[in-house]
Amino acid sequence: MIDLDYLTFLENILTDNRKEKFLKILENRTNHFTIAVEDIFQMHNTSAVMRSCESFGIQQLNVIEQRYGKSIDKEIAMGAQKWVDINTFDSITNCVDTLKSKGYQIIATTPHSTDCLLEDFDISKPSALFFGTERDGLSEEILQRADGFLKIPMVGFTESLNISVSAAIIIQNLTNRLRNSNIQWHLSEEEILIKRLAWAKNSIKDIKRIEERYFAENVK
Repeated sequence: MIDLDYLTFLENILTDNRKEKFLKILENRTNHFTIAVEDIFQMHNTSAVMRSCESFGIQQLNVIEQRYGKSIDKEIAMGAQKWVDINTFDSITNCVDTLKSKGYQIIATTPHSTDCLLEDFDISKPSALFFGTERDGLSEEILQRADGFLKIPMVGFTESLNISVSAAIIIQNLTNRLRNSNIQWHLSEEEILIKRLAWAKNSIKDIKRIEERYFAENVK
């Protein structure tokens, strides 16, 4: 449960414009779709995917760090890591099992000719969209466990795009369609409160000192 008194205390430190911006952005956030990236060797691509998630309203980014274990490039993320939830996994199995347990269907993004085209993709089901490495694509485990496959229609000689470009195209298309649908895609009231608290904390300098003062004065 969210401590509403604590939330109010923190939000009173913020400007009215800041609080209003949070509420406006949260109106367009969704967990209906989530993104997963697998062992991305060049982490600037993961950082760019994170920016696309943040820009188009995807709240959860799942990162599988089975081999390379690199960190987010904060310069490329441009602060998006403060507003997007990053879930890290040490194995493909753990990531897929977790997302399936949350009710997501696993969708592998691949350039194969038999895959569903982007404009034909059914947006009604909660979906976890998986993107693979630049060099090898998605692993065999994900391809075997996928509930469906998705590709971007292309008419040139090139059969695939850079992962960050592919993710941006797919995320923009699906979230735009989602917002123009009758699907219940918004965050729940509880999820909104959780993000308001997290974002308030991310916005306040010296938050640890302020937290210590608040709890020292208010916790009996």
